Parts: sequence; structure tokens; C-alpha cells
Amino acid sequence: MADLQTPAESATPTALNSRASSGHHIDVARAEEEFYELSRQLSRRSETGKGDGKLFATAVHDIEKGLRQDDEDRFDLRDYLTSSNDRNQQAGIKHKNVGITWENLQVEVAGGMDSKVYNPTLGDAVSDFVLGPFLWAWDLISPHLIKRDAPTRTIIHKSSGVLKPGEMCLVLGCPGSGCTTLLKTIANQRDEFARISGEVLYAGITAEEIAKYYKGEVVYNQEDDIHIATLTVAQTLAFALSTKTPGPNGRLPGISRKQFDTEISKTLLRMLNISHTGQTLVGDEFVRGVSGGERKRVSIAEMMATRARVQCWDNSTRGLDASTALDFVKSLRIMTDVLGQTTFVTLYQAGESIYQLFDKVLVLDEGRQVFYGPPDEARAYFEGLGFRSLPRQTTADYLTGCTDPNERQFAPGRSSLDVPSTPEALEATFLKSSYFAANNADLQEYKTFMKTEKADQEAFRAAVAADKKRGVSKKSPYTLGFTGQVRALTVRQFQQNLQDKFQLYTSFSLAWLLAIVIGAAFINLPTSSAGAFTRGGLIFTALLTPCLESFGEMPLQMLGRPILRKQTNYSLYRPSAIAVANTLADLPFSAVRILVFNIIVYFMSGLHRSAGFFRTFGLMCFNFDSAFRLAVFFLPNFIEYTGYILPVISMKRWLFWIYYVNPIAYSWQACMINEFMRIFLTCDGNSVVPRNGPGVDRYPTSLGPNQACTLFGSQSGSDLISGADYLFVGYGLDVKDLWRRNFPVMIGFLLLFQLTQIAVLEFIPQFGLNMSIRIYAKESEETKRLNAALREKKIAKEQRKEKGEEHDDHEKPEKSQSLVHRKTFTWEGLNYHVPSPSGPLRLLHDVQGYVKPGTLTALMGASGAGKTTCLDVLAQRKNIGVISGDILVDGRPLPPDFARGTAYAEQMDVHEGTATVREAMRFSAYLRQPASVSEEEKNQYVEEMIELLELQDISEALVFSLDMEARKRLTIGVELASKPELLLFLDEPTSGLDAQSAWNLVRFLRKLADQGQAILCTIHQPSSLLFESFDRLLLLQRGGETVYFGDIGQDSSVIRDYFARHGAVCPPNVNPAEFMLEAIGAGITPRIGDRDWKDIWLDSAECQQVKEEIATIKKEALARPEEDRKTLSTYATPFWYQLKCVVQRNNTALWRSPDYIFSRLFVSTFISFFVSLSFIQLGTSVRDLQFRVFAMFWVIVLPAIVMSQIEPLFIFNRRTFIRESSSRIYSPYVFAVGQLIGEIPYSILCGVLYWVVMVYPMGFGQGSAGLNGTGFQLLIIIFMLLFGVTLGQMVAALSPSIQVAVLFNPFIGLVLATFCGVPIPYPTMNSFWRAWLYELNPYTRTVAAMVSTELHGLVIRCKPDEFAVFTPPVGQTCSAWAQSFVDVFGGYIDNPLDNAACRYCQFAVGDQFFVPLNISFSNRWRDTFILFAFFVFNAIVTTIASRFLRYHKR
Repeated sequence: MADLQTPAESATPTALNSRASSGHHIDVARAEEEFYELSRQLSRRSETGKGDGKLFATAVHDIEKGLRQDDEDRFDLRDYLTSSNDRNQQAGIKHKNVGITWENLQVEVAGGMDSKVYNPTLGDAVSDFVLGPFLWAWDLISPHLIKRDAPTRTIIHKSSGVLKPGEMCLVLGCPGSGCTTLLKTIANQRDEFARISGEVLYAGITAEEIAKYYKGEVVYNQEDDIHIATLTVAQTLAFALSTKTPGPNGRLPGISRKQFDTEISKTLLRMLNISHTGQTLVGDEFVRGVSGGERKRVSIAEMMATRARVQCWDNSTRGLDASTALDFVKSLRIMTDVLGQTTFVTLYQAGESIYQLFDKVLVLDEGRQVFYGPPDEARAYFEGLGFRSLPRQTTADYLTGCTDPNERQFAPGRSSLDVPSTPEALEATFLKSSYFAANNADLQEYKTFMKTEKADQEAFRAAVAADKKRGVSKKSPYTLGFTGQVRALTVRQFQQNLQDKFQLYTSFSLAWLLAIVIGAAFINLPTSSAGAFTRGGLIFTALLTPCLESFGEMPLQMLGRPILRKQTNYSLYRPSAIAVANTLADLPFSAVRILVFNIIVYFMSGLHRSAGFFRTFGLMCFNFDSAFRLAVFFLPNFIEYTGYILPVISMKRWLFWIYYVNPIAYSWQACMINEFMRIFLTCDGNSVVPRNGPGVDRYPTSLGPNQACTLFGSQSGSDLISGADYLFVGYGLDVKDLWRRNFPVMIGFLLLFQLTQIAVLEFIPQFGLNMSIRIYAKESEETKRLNAALREKKIAKEQRKEKGEEHDDHEKPEKSQSLVHRKTFTWEGLNYHVPSPSGPLRLLHDVQGYVKPGTLTALMGASGAGKTTCLDVLAQRKNIGVISGDILVDGRPLPPDFARGTAYAEQMDVHEGTATVREAMRFSAYLRQPASVSEEEKNQYVEEMIELLELQDISEALVFSLDMEARKRLTIGVELASKPELLLFLDEPTSGLDAQSAWNLVRFLRKLADQGQAILCTIHQPSSLLFESFDRLLLLQRGGETVYFGDIGQDSSVIRDYFARHGAVCPPNVNPAEFMLEAIGAGITPRIGDRDWKDIWLDSAECQQVKEEIATIKKEALARPEEDRKTLSTYATPFWYQLKCVVQRNNTALWRSPDYIFSRLFVSTFISFFVSLSFIQLGTSVRDLQFRVFAMFWVIVLPAIVMSQIEPLFIFNRRTFIRESSSRIYSPYVFAVGQLIGEIPYSILCGVLYWVVMVYPMGFGQGSAGLNGTGFQLLIIIFMLLFGVTLGQMVAALSPSIQVAVLFNPFIGLVLATFCGVPIPYPTMNSFWRAWLYELNPYTRTVAAMVSTELHGLVIRCKPDEFAVFTPPVGQTCSAWAQSFVDVFGGYIDNPLDNAACRYCQFAVGDQFFVPLNISFSNRWRDTFILFAFFVFNAIVTTIASRFLRYHKR
């Protein structure tokens, strides 16, 4: 369906149409015949010439019920495509056939053959920072001094081949053999490789030209399914189509874009059998959505929507059941034949029916091409080399096995001595074979053909140009223009915003609540001198709100990077388009939020900065922590140099330029001018010197001739001050600058930040980590010894195998003779309903069955039939919906230790990313095996699991760098390490594994079962050999209906007999696992028979036998005495042991996350450094006193900044905890406490660094407390940082996502900062807030303790411009006139004996500043430990929230 309007290969008169006669085993006629069977079920068509203009009309087709429409209503896709080709040719639409040749293609990655990439630690980060400038300089000059290439390792050795239009190539190889690398290289995704040599041509076009002009025509579908979890399936597909719909010249006349998109979307969904999921969220491992198999099909549909001509599919059947996988590959076969595509596919565990659909097969062994030729001749080729073929082994498994030293077997009388078995020997043999000669001849012939006959190339170029929308450059690789891309992305972002209602409501509510609080704090400001400074404080506070909100933009910029990488590789849109779209989509929401905010705060906040500034950091940095560090360079300086905290006249001459490049400064100026230019201030109250006070009434009540007004801009003899004069004298602001400077500059900054985002994304996009290499932790002495032992065992095993002495202890394990009674697990009448927009939706219906000790039970069904749901319900992992029915252990309700006694290897591989493979498995063994088992035994068991799962070579690799296949094996290993006593659940354990790994795993499960373990396992695409390893089968069809439960039998005889008795006879050469799924109509093909198989089951004798067996099991079990439940515990190990293990893991994780910790240290140091630089070596003047207070005020800004870094980490770690808590590995209290303990040492270190850079450069410690007082300041700073850490963790624990958590930061930070007594002094604070919020504010205690300690006993001496100058009455000295005022209000008169120009200084000692503010030096220890109490409170709330709030709907 990639392009329903491109002509078939048969419609193009080129030499390529000889495919059927060139020896290939698939021809068009055969493909079309097979396709006829498939296409009958795909969709329905009405004739396009009827005048309705529709491509085809849809009709309901009930696949589950097997209903068939009459022939006249049936949509025959083959007929449609054929007629479509005719209409396309008539309309002049060109074909896009792209044949591919690759010659001597070699791919190299960084690092030598034996080199390993080690994960950096905190120590490395610090040393790199210190040596950074020198290393950077060396990197610049070294290339000119020393010509030395970096070491590389070849992962694809010289490979050559040709794949013509209409052909499919299956790429086979063991994990690590280079299949994915080859596909990526063919798909022209070369950025992650160090060097690529050789030539790849696409219809004669070079790779460079394809990358520049036709990138979207060559695409790669990765193994991982990466989507926006909160969009529906229909929205995801609609977006892809909206960016790839052909322009008018590429569509049939009369067909609109909307019609085209709608019909293609319906067809894709119907073809992949996921029409029912259209309005369901795509979801991910933490957002409930479609099933894993359905999500895989969404990925397939999205790439098909690109209409690309060269498609590379990397293990795209992972997670699909056998029937659906076959349907998918058949669909590829049809589209390749009829549409002339060129298709590369790599698959694990490909069934024979899938294998037979390919034209070519390419076998890789450690990056070497050891075969390329017709699939039906490949088996004979390898048998001819001397490899033995096992009975009932699929050809794909056999070919892969021939390259696997652990799996391959030699023919009788042959050995590695006379059979080429190394990668080099196999390659050399192939290079001498007739297949290589034929391939080389085809390659040269086709290259010559492409050079001489350029019809395909010219048609391809013309078709791509015709596809483009009007106005799109012919040189652009995009179908849609920039504005169209922005429009599509804006719509998608709107959908995300609107569908995340919790975040939407939270952001609006918090913003408006903050506005109410701030407005109420500054309510009814008087137009007098008392309201002058507070007006500036209000405007400054209001401006900080969007500034801090935008600071929270950075973590959000990191989350969508994998999606951005995938979709830009599809050429859906330019990377820069998303920057514009995000701004446009956020604009309406932000505008409404800020408009209402402004209205509430009396329009005083004026113009606001956009979030673009911090978004730019988020886009240009590799990860959040580096963006965080970059932002710290700007945030403190921008706040410091606004002009409010530090007036322009007080700025250091070498730093005042920051003021002129500061967007917040222009905003603040504009708001101040807008507010003050229209008002006059009355000089009264505290601004009059001298004035009456308690016990003093000798001075005039209004401003008299012998009094002075201390307000900026005042004039002698007048008590009215113009707002314009106040601004000019106090802040150097000219009201004329509002429109001529401030507003234009703000618009300029807005455009600059937006353009910067566009430029950064377009030219230096950062897609985050894309792992093509593994990253290792450095070995300790213990791990060196263990790894050496594992390597020795592996070598010895290989040597025994070479000699034919290998004894497989997995083949015939003895049955367990243990006398310990093992319990039986049963379930009856199991129903499960989930809420949906249309009402309760039933996912399971009356499911029944049992798992006995010593048995291996398979759970199978079509993708979306409810397999994982059933497993989740049985394992007690569901926390939404309604479950009914009986789930019993030995006939009794589930015991408290049920979760601990079971292990569940989930489909989604979620682990602590910085742990090594060995550490992850040991962590599970330590906490899940009984405490009575020694650590030595647990360690030994883990080593056995590493050997069994063949993880020896990657035991020290970090989890986050593992590929899909290795992560799957680790997930299984982590669960096996727990040694479950009751039951082992596994959800698709073999998906993503190659055939040998899958076989080894199932053999091991068989061994566990034979030793008494009960195992229930969902499985997809099992081979006949795998299928027979299971004892019983529970088979489900869509709707969670049981189709069969019972024994499988030798050679699947029991289940074959059951289906045969009801009309579905399995042919002897067909895999029964695949056949039974097709028989019940699991895929697109209709079911066999007229009756629904679930009805057949309910009426069968086998169903009655199951009911009787369950009744017998319960009866016998209840006859045994019940064990003492008092001895049962929820967790296997005690609390303190759990805490020890969790803290140890957290500490290791933090040490291996140098960016995170170093950023914490960097932030603390550089904020303190920048502030100290502005206030360096403060004196004892009044202005310096205020600067000391402002410098200490920065300590309470720290938590707001630290929170933005703490929250993402806590929420990511909570994801891991959610998985682990389901198995009762450790307590939620342990999780919360462990998170805190890990942060404490680094918080103390951050506090020390902040303190050192703060107190000494600024000259603290000049008061009575002296230098000892600075030590007290250190204690407060450490407590404040700990408070910030726990506050961030508390907010994260209470929030469902990072997006929501960061919304709370500006609200909490500004409310606490506003009411701490600095922006609004205690005497002027509204009594309502002063009575409770001021007292309950931890920042109040911080400010009080720090200010009183620093200023106590500090002698103040005013500078000349700080004196208030007044003239006493004639005949009086300054002292005689004003001394009584000084005695009451403090301060001093500098010239007491003069009788003119009296100079009054407001403060004589620091205590006179803070005592009126309700601060007492004697209360400083009390205040300090109240702050500590807030830290404890946060930790307690975090712990409780971790226990009761998981935000994990499942």
C-alpha cells in the first residue's frame, strides 16, 4: 500500500521484466496468485468511474466471524492496482522503480578490533572539565601536526550485490553479524558509522545525491517501536500521510488530498488488521495503549505511508504472531511485485512459508557475505559444503545455524577440518562459487544497463518531482513545503496538548492560582513612596514567572528526540519545522494563560519573554544535563542584570554589557515605564527624614522645608514626585524608550531565539544517543576473575564440540524427585473489563486453565487477542479495570507472598540503564531469592544464568547500550535469577531472539519445568521444534475467547487431532503452531469452518475435561492442611538489606552518570561565582548592605533550579521501580529513601562549593559573628540544598510525568520567594499572608538565619550619595533638630554640629536593618532547624507518595 497509484513492474517496458525467467523462484504470476487469496479479505471497492470520485468505498468485513461479502461487493486489490496503473499511465503519472547495486561495500565503526568503549564516571567528567581547554586546543592543532587515522573496526566486509525493482531480499545472520548495519547502509543512514567505502547506486543515482534530493525514497524501519504514546493510531498514521500525500500532479484527477489520505489510511489499517485500534492510544511501556503486536503494525503502517521505493525492514515481525507475520510479508511481496518496490528484510525465526516469498537470500557471518543467491538453492549450497540439515528445521534457521559455532552440525564423516566453518573460510568459498560469479555478472550487467538505459532513473526523478506539492523546490527531498510541514506538526502538537488534559488543567490552574497569590500579596499598592519599591518588586516577580516556566522547557525538548530522528529520516519534515510548530501550537495556550495571569495581576506584568530562549538550549545540546549547564550561564546573569536587583549605576564596568544583551532587562524596563510614566508618587511615611515616631511629635506631619524626601526624583519643597523622574534618577530609564527601544528589541529577541532554534535544528540537530556500539563499565578484580572463568568455560565447550564430545545437559534432564510439595495454579471463569469511551470493554471472557508444577504451558493467539492481558491478570499486574473469576493457588485465594513467589519477564525491557548485565541479575538474585541463601550461592547462580543465556561477552556492558536482542535475554535472566518458587511467567520471551537463542531458552525452560518449576509463557512464531517442547497450550482468539486448552502431544499429535476432528486438518509439512492460528482466522485469512472455534471449544469433551481436572486439583489441594500464613512475608529480604542493595545501586548509577552529578556541581559553583562576581568585595555602605542581602537571597533561588534537574531523574527511576515493585523486589519506602540517600553526599559537596565561592570573594564575615558566622552559613546552604532536593523529589513523586512536575516549579519557587520577607518587607506585608504563609515558609527561616548572622554587629558607613540631606531650622544644629528622630529610628547623623546640609545615614549597624523585618539574631539556630524540619517533611511526603502514587495504569 506504499503507493496505490504507482504502476506495476509489469507495466514498465524495461529489461527488468525478465525476472520470472531468470532463475528466481518467485515470479509475478505466482505472487499475484497468492495475493489473490490474501487480497479478498483486505478491503472493498466500488468502481471509480461511477461519478462519486472515491478511490474505493469501504464495507464492513467481520474477519473474526469469517463473514464473506458477495462477489459484487468484494474489493479485489489486485484488480484495483492493475486498473490503477492504467489510469495512472493515462494521467501521465510516472513509475518509481529503483534497482539497487552495491559493490565492495565495507562499513567501519570507531574503535579497534579489541577496543572497548568505557562509560565515563564523575571523576572523568571533573578531569575533562579541568583539562578541557587544553584538550580542545590540542584537538585543533593535532591534525596539523600528526597525521593519524583513528582506529576503526570493520563490521561489514566487502559485500557486493544487485536487487532489481520488484525483488525482495532476505538478510540472515546471527545477532551481531551485521544485518542491521547492512540495512542501514542500504537505506543511506550513514551518520553513526566511522567510514563507509564502496559504491551503492540507486537506479544509477549515487548515495550522496539520494541523501540530498531523494532521502524519503529510501527508508529504514527499525526494530524498536518509537511513537508518541499519547496520540491515537489514527492520528499517528494521519500525520505521516499528511506529510507524504502527493501533490496534484501525483494524484489521479478529481481525488483530493483528504480523500487520498482517508482511503489510504483505511486500507493500511485494514491490510494490517488493526482497523479496530484507530481510536486507541499507541501507548508505550507506561501509557496503556494497543498491544505490542499492534504497535509493531503501527510502525509498519507508518513507514508504508511514506510511499518509499526502497524499503529496509529490520526484524519487523518481532511481536507478531505467526499468522500475522506471514500476512505482513505476503503484503510486502504483493507491493513489491505490483508496485515495483525494492525490499530488504531481516528476520529472526522466519517460517518456511515466509522464507519462500523472497527472491534473494543474503547470509552474513560476522559481517562477511557468505552467500547471496536464490533462496531455494541456499540449503543445497550449505549442505554441499558439509553442513548437516536437521529434520523439521526451517531453511532460514538452517542457514543462520550454519554460521553459528554453537548450533551448526557437520554431515556424517565431516568436521571443521574439511568444512569451511570460520567467517573467513565461508566467505572465501563463496567468492569461488558459481553463485558469486553469477551475482557479479548480474551486478555488472545491471550497472551497465543503468548507465545506458536511463528510463527508470528519468521516470523516478519525474515521479518524485510530480509528487511534490506546488511551490516545493525540485531539489527538496520533502514532498511538502516548509509551511505545510509546520501546519501538520502544529496540528499534531495541538492534538498532544489537548489530549493531555491533566497537564493542560494543571498548567492553567497553577498559573492563575499564582496570579491570585501574587496579586493578593501586592494588593492595592498606594501611589505613595511606600508603593514605589514594591511596584518594582511586583513587576520583577511577574516577569520571573515565564522565565522559570521556560526553564522547565529543557527536559521536554529531550523526550521527543528518537521520534524526531526517525521521522526526519523518513523525510516527513525538516527538523527545523518542529521548532516553529511547537511555538505556534503553544502560543494559544500560553497567550490565554498569560493574558488571564496579567488581568489578575492588574496588567502590571506587561510584555513577557517567550520560551524560545531555553528551548534553544534544549535543542542544541546533546542531553538535558549539558543544556542545564548552558542555561546556568544565562539564568543568574539575566536575573541579576535586569536593573532591579543591581541598578545600572552599581554594575561593574566589565560586566554591565550583560544588561544590554538581556531580554529580561528590556521587558522589565518596558513594564516599569508603562507603569510609572502615568503616575505621581506622594512622599510620605518612611521616605521623610526626619519624621515623627513613637514618643516623638515635633516634626511636621507633611513634608516641610526642614525635611527631606529620600525617594528617587524628589525635589525640595514638593511632596509629589513624577513617576518618570523616579525612574530616571533611580534606574536611569527614559520613558521615551518604551516604543523606540524596548518594544522593538523584545520583538527582535523573540525572532532571534526562534531563528536560533530553526538554525540549530536544521544544521546541527542533536538526536540523542543512538547506540551502534556497546559501552562497558571498567572491570574490578572480582569481575576480571569471573569473566576469565566464563571465557574458559566457553572455549572448553567449543573445543569439546569441535571434537564431537559435547554433551548437552539440557537434552535429557532428569525429572525432579524432590519430596517438597509444589502448588498448582488454577483460574476459572476469568473475565476482564476495562473502561473505554463507549463503555466497559471486555478483553477476556470466561478463560479457564491451570499450570501444574513441572509443566511448561504456552499461551498463544493472534496479536491483540489478549495474551499479554491474560498474563497480566493472572500475574496480578493489572491496576485498572474489573477482574472477575477465581484465581487460586492450591484451591485457595492468592497468598500475600504471591508476587514474590512468581517471576514475570515482561515484553517491555525496563531496567536500570547504568547497571551492567551482571549487576542487574545480581540485584534481582540478592533481593528476590530468600534471605537464607548466601550471597555466594546467589552469585554462583547468576554466573550460571549468564552462561546459559550466552551473555558472557557482555556481562560488563551497561544496560542502556544493549541492543534489542541482548536486552531481551537480560530481561529473562533477571527474572530467572529470582528462582521463583511458585510460577514463572514470560511474555514473548523468544520475540527478538534468533532461532538458536530461542531454542536454547526454551530448552532451558524445559529443564526448569522438568525440575518441578511451573511455567506459563506467551509465544509468537514458534518453530515446530519449539512448539513441541511445551506440554500444554492455551489458545485465545480476539475478544479473549478460549479456543483450546489442553495437551499438545508428541509431534503436536493431540492438538492436530483436535483440530482435524473439527474440520481443520494440518498438512504434514506445515508448522502446526502456524496452522492453528490460520485455522481460527487469527490473521487476515478467514477461519476454517462455519462455526466459531470458541463455540466448538465450549461444546467439546476437552472443555469438560478441563473443568473436571480443575475441580479435582482444588479438591485434592484443599484436603491438605493450609500452611501457616503468619510465616509469609511480602518481601524476601528484610528492610535494611533492601536499603543497602538499593542505595548501593543508586550510588553506582549516579557515579556512572557524570553529566548529572557534574551539572549539579557546576550549577552550584557557577551561580555562586556569577553572583560573587557582581558583588565582589562588598564594603559597609547601605548599598553594600542591600547587596549582601540580595546575595544571600540567591540561596533561596537554588531549590527552584535544582528541582528542574532532580525531577526528571526521579521520574525515570520511578519507571524502573514500577516494574520491580510488581515483583515485590523491594519496598516503595526503600525506593524513596534510597533516592534521597544517593543525593545527600553530592548535595553537601554542592553546598561546600557554593559557600566557598560566595563568602570569601564577597567579603562575608565582617560582623560580630566573624568568620565563625560563615561556617554557620555553610550549614544553612547545605540544609537549603537538601531541602531543594527533597522538594524536587516530592513534586516528582506527586506528579504523573515530567511535563506536569516542571509546571509546579515556578509556582512553588515564586510563592515561597515572594513571602520570605525580602520582596515584600515584613512590615508592609498584608496581615493575612503575614499570619500564616510567612511563618510557614522555609525560605523565611533561611533568610532570617543568614541575614541575622551576617549583619549582626556590622558597622554601616554611608557613601556620600547615600545620605539624606536636609536643612535644620535657623539657629539649630543638625543634632538638635534630628537627634530625637535618630534615637527612635536608628542610623546616624554624619555632621551633628553643622547647622546646614545635615547628612543622615539610614543605618548605623546591621541590626537596625533586620530587626524591623521581624528577624532576630538570637533565633538563628531555631530558624535553621525549622528549615531542617521542612527537609524531613519533604522526605516523609515523598516516601508516602511513592507508596500510594505510581501513576501506572495497566
